[in-house]
Amino acid sequence: MGFTLDKVVPWGRSYEEYVSMFNLTDTDLGLRILGCGDGPAAFNSVLTTRGGTIVSADPVYAFNAEQIRKRISKTYDTVMTQMRENHCDYVWEAIRSTEQLGSLRMSSMETFLADFDAGRKEGRYISCKLPSLPFKRGEFDLALSSHFLFLYSAHFSVEFHLQALQEMLRVARELRVFPLLTLEGAPSPHLPVVIRHFENHGFTVEVKHVPYEFQRGGNEMLVIKRV
Repeated sequence: MGFTLDKVVPWGRSYEEYVSMFNLTDTDLGLRILGCGDGPAAFNSVLTTRGGTIVSADPVYAFNAEQIRKRISKTYDTVMTQMRENHCDYVWEAIRSTEQLGSLRMSSMETFLADFDAGRKEGRYISCKLPSLPFKRGEFDLALSSHFLFLYSAHFSVEFHLQALQEMLRVARELRVFPLLTLEGAPSPHLPVVIRHFENHGFTVEVKHVPYEFQRGGNEMLVIKRV
């Protein structure tokens, strides 16, 4: 049947996963980074403690830490049940089992929750919703979009994707999106349209292999750069 969700759910990845998913170098990690749709990921918290400069943008940040914790609890069992039912659609190497996956996800989300109140006061967690961002043109060097665009292709149109990507490229000179598969594990039908659009508008566009694969076949990111 494949993995299905009615809506976007809060589901946090670890710092190490971000580095691997986006093939981030030490140089990349020293840039001004924007994370779009980060949700309860640990990347902002850990990178900040390591001296990095990052802002995460997500509509879930309109809620307080306890409200986000409750939303995570409400969706956790649904996601984990689907992971077990679709076990064969994933590569169980770095993550060995659904139990380890659940532990990793909850640990990442707890890292986020412990940092959220302070980070929101410091302006590192901003509540906003694509395709509109409250940032200045060129405010960031690198924008990252993890497990939102393309993954939820059934929920968001190609027009939404184009508008969201264009907006991220307004505020950052480079954009990386991972993964390029849908929830069901198929190549996103929006990807060819997106590539043609930005190539035709003078951007540099590449699909690059990354050293991360959990969703089977999900080991590529889209990189778009302003010339």
